[in-house]
Amino acid sequence: MAEQDRPASGDVDPTTPSIARAYDVVLGGKDNFAIDRAIVGEMLKIVPQLPEVAAYNRQVLSRGVRYLVEEAGIRQFLDLGSGLPTRENTHQVAQRSAPEARVVYVDNDPIVLAHGRSLLVENDNTTVVTADLRDPAAVLAHPEVHRLIDFSEPVGVMLVGILHHLHDSEDPRGVAKAYMDAVPSGSHLFMTSFCASFPEAAALEQTYLSVLGTGRFRTSEELRGFFGDLEMIEPGLVSLPEWRPETPLDHELSVAERLMAGGMARKP
Repeated sequence: MAEQDRPASGDVDPTTPSIARAYDVVLGGKDNFAIDRAIVGEMLKIVPQLPEVAAYNRQVLSRGVRYLVEEAGIRQFLDLGSGLPTRENTHQVAQRSAPEARVVYVDNDPIVLAHGRSLLVENDNTTVVTADLRDPAAVLAHPEVHRLIDFSEPVGVMLVGILHHLHDSEDPRGVAKAYMDAVPSGSHLFMTSFCASFPEAAALEQTYLSVLGTGRFRTSEELRGFFGDLEMIEPGLVSLPEWRPETPLDHELSVAERLMAGGMARKP
């Protein structure tokens, strides 16, 4: 991009790449720095369709949240690793159908808090918490989480587009289980992640690991393991365009369409 970067706030390091800002680059946003754009440039050399993949992820987020509100009756959401605000955020989708819906965004990047607060300044039912989702105890104990989330009522726990940034050594399945253990029956886990479903996946995974430090592409079997004993919602774990599409799919899925998989399950 030729445009000059805006000055960074005191707690944002413009020389260190950020997952949230890199995703913002892929989505065509402007809340990023040169280092983020350089890293995305390396990723695009392997899979030029990454912007399409990001769009599919945002689209399935909208479809998933609508399902949770309109069919599952969920009225409170814990959006973990939410990233920077963009179009069709969780609170916008949820509150369009249910204005009383409450949403807590959680991200460890301070730039998310800065932009989220300005976006949500007039929305009392939505907040942004700076915390590391890999520490469920700290997130679940946060006063802002408890201000909006009633843990005696079902919760939509969202791990959308973030689990591939957790290494195996960080026990991502244990992290997901900790959040689901904290919510009552009727709660749902909604997850999307990169999937090792095609030959280029290994090369893209290595690019992520070398330039961003994270990016674990898991098999379908590994991803299903995140749902444990929860009750899968139809159609199960599938490529993102296959999860409750608004119009029937009438073509063979491309690499971009198979790059991520997603699914949802209910706590009995």
